[in-house]
Amino acid sequence: MNIFVGSLPFSIEEADLRESFEAYGSVDSVKIISDKFTGRSKGFGFVEMPNDEEAQRAIDELNGANVQGRTIVVNKSEPKPEGERRSFNNNRGGGDRGGYNRNGGGGYNRGGGSYNRGGTY
Repeated sequence: MNIFVGSLPFSIEEADLRESFEAYGSVDSVKIISDKFTGRSKGFGFVEMPNDEEAQRAIDELNGANVQGRTIVVNKSEPKPEGERRSFNNNRGGGDRGGYNRNGGGGYNRGGGSYNRGGTY
């Protein structure tokens, strides 16, 4: 079972998290998610446990536990539905941003006026 672990202290190491879960059974993998630019922990991660009963016991016991001064959140990780990706505009659509004088006009040297156009005086 894949388990989500949130509200982790930023200083926690994967080995520490593994040790906490191994108290309840076998652990296949531990992954703390980190920012790809800074390398700093994002404060959540995932633990994979092969035995569902052991995993459920770990969830029941560790959810709400205090780890390095923080109350962690532990629950079964649910896969994201296919095709659902996070977007920055939350699918609000684009649209025209408005603006003034969108058809050009104005400006310098746009024609018109005949002052000093090379004619003879």
